[in-house]
Amino acid sequence: MKVKVYKNRAEMGVAAGKAVEQEILNLLKKQDEVRMIFAAAPSQNELLDFLKKSEFIPWQKVVAFHMDEYIGLPAGSQQSFGYFLSNHLFDHVPLKQINLLDGNGGDDELARYAQLLAEKPIDIVCLGIGENGHIAFNDPPVADFDDPETVKVVELDVLCRQQQVNDGCFPSFDAVPTHALTLTIPTLMAGKSLFCVVPGKNKKAAVAATLHGPIATMCPASILRKHEGCQLFLDPDAFGEKYIPSA
Repeated sequence: MKVKVYKNRAEMGVAAGKAVEQEILNLLKKQDEVRMIFAAAPSQNELLDFLKKSEFIPWQKVVAFHMDEYIGLPAGSQQSFGYFLSNHLFDHVPLKQINLLDGNGGDDELARYAQLLAEKPIDIVCLGIGENGHIAFNDPPVADFDDPETVKVVELDVLCRQQQVNDGCFPSFDAVPTHALTLTIPTLMAGKSLFCVVPGKNKKAAVAATLHGPIATMCPASILRKHEGCQLFLDPDAFGEKYIPSA
């Protein structure tokens, strides 16, 4: 994993966006389409904004997925991750195909989405790290580095649910759904290139555990250190150490 720290959150987002943009263009020199998985979280705002405004990405050659979704929200809810990604990116670019998770689809949805993901390899994963170290909704109590599933139902950790309130996504803890669908850790790690964007002081402890702690499910994001194609983009608040500008 390559770690890159930028002067501020805005520069971090632009740098991550340029890196993703370049990877898409590089891949399309040797293949007909690019398959991407996106995270839906405020931490991704700057990255998604850059991608939305890109003048170079041929979106008609990009197939999009997202990595997690709440269970039990009303259809069309503005708190759903599908709504977030549609609002921030999917509705603004002419994607070849958009594959949204249906949080109320039951067991059939797990099989349907797993089949879509399995059709071809995933080229790019754009992800973040949660305050409890989760990636997607793989919180410490349910994270499994050898998970046999592609997509699964999980009960959300208390810290994870509180983060949704901290991020302004829900008005109270009790309003946050208790369960969700998530792509598993092996599914995410199977992506050829991972671009992990993590800003903010609330992520400082999780980033420290990711970089310096044991590679263990107590901090699910620690597994990213084993992915040679992972780049971690940080601002000084999330890095929490002496700021060293990235080239």
